[in-house]
Amino acid sequence: MRPLALFAREDRAERIVAACEGAEALGLVSGLGLAEARARFPQVDYRPHDPAADRRLLDAVADWCDRYTPLVALDGADGLVLDLTGASHLFGGPGALRDDLVSQLARQGFAVEAVVAAHPGTARACVGVAGAARLVAGGDERAAVEGLPVGSGLRLDAETAARLHRLGLRRVRDLLALPRAALHRRFGPDIARRLDEATGAARRPIEPRRAVALLIRERRLFEPVSLPEDILRIATHLAARLCETLAERGEGLREAELALFRVDGHVERLLVRSGAPLRDPARIARLFAERLKASGDEIDAGFGFDLLRLSVLAADAMADRQEDLEDAGARPAEELGALIDRLGTRLGEAAVFAFAPEDRHRPEAAQRRVAPVGAGGFGGQADLAPRPLRLFARPEAVEATAEVPDGPIRQFRWRRAFYRVGRIEGPERIAPDWWLGDVGASRDYFRVEDEAGRRYWLFRQGAGEGAPSGWFLHGLFA
Repeated sequence: MRPLALFAREDRAERIVAACEGAEALGLVSGLGLAEARARFPQVDYRPHDPAADRRLLDAVADWCDRYTPLVALDGADGLVLDLTGASHLFGGPGALRDDLVSQLARQGFAVEAVVAAHPGTARACVGVAGAARLVAGGDERAAVEGLPVGSGLRLDAETAARLHRLGLRRVRDLLALPRAALHRRFGPDIARRLDEATGAARRPIEPRRAVALLIRERRLFEPVSLPEDILRIATHLAARLCETLAERGEGLREAELALFRVDGHVERLLVRSGAPLRDPARIARLFAERLKASGDEIDAGFGFDLLRLSVLAADAMADRQEDLEDAGARPAEELGALIDRLGTRLGEAAVFAFAPEDRHRPEAAQRRVAPVGAGGFGGQADLAPRPLRLFARPEAVEATAEVPDGPIRQFRWRRAFYRVGRIEGPERIAPDWWLGDVGASRDYFRVEDEAGRRYWLFRQGAGEGAPSGWFLHGLFA
């Protein structure tokens, strides 16, 4: 395989921005012009730098690192910060965790530098610096960083580092020896802040890529699983453990995620939501079963999943309820809630909704879509006349015939068919939403029943407004 180098346009010229170890061994360095590099090292494969591809790869590595901790943050274009609080003991301690992470990524073809420290700033300062400590215990931060070069240790730009070198400040210890007021006055707050973060005097919080879960339960497997029934069996067990903790807290989950970690590093994530607080392991498992069915071929097990993690991302208060012989009304409500959750999981949340009333005159704007709320619903406005079961998005024009002008219609033609009117009720006048700037004509609505018993909702537009008059069909009654 030929050595590889990447180039990009910098300062109106194409220059080398990265090179593999093989290319560096030949003497190729970053910053060299592309034309000169090709002339001196023709055996190297030169390709344009693709920052977007780099970011996708870094995201994939970050996903893989979720197996060590769910708190993973991006650090620049080529780094990650992992918060290992409460996680290192699962791998035999910080040193064993670091060794496992480095060796696993090395087997995937990555050249990795990793440092474990009590403060993220200390780890940032030491990583990638030759001779720096790889494990820094709490309280040893200052000793670990004081011998580092100021440029790489504090991650300074080349111009600032060169300026400090000219002043004889080459190591971090040289800056630590200066009075803090003088350091701040001569070099500004940025260097002082970086110095405090590197020595552990100030903590810079990380920003995890994913929402921090409220509760987590996971199962690591010696033998990877790939069959849906095996995945659901483990998910049910994890859900039961989570529900025990939720019951102790008096809560029920509203949003949960099942992360499936593949042996090759890829991560599949299944997200489910509940319309009401939930802590029934069987129902939670059924939601994930629906999600697996809906995903179809999108879930690729590859050589199997060796880690399954169930996380509660959102929860609400849920009081305990004791059932009795007269509690029959609660069961249908629970069953409806379970049906809503399953349909939303299978079809997508946008496909399952309810209508809530909106304070508008026009019927087509008098309701809005909202998340379903269970058996109760929202109801309607009690002072309104009956409304059709099906309302057309756009009223459809009809040809209506009356015995006398402006009198009750006797027949109408709709979609090339004639209908004779048996009964008619109305009119119900509905004005435009004038406070919203609607200057359209008023509508006179009629409830019409034909001789076959079919019922329609028609209106006449323009009555008394000077607008073109016409008849329209707007809905159908049951």
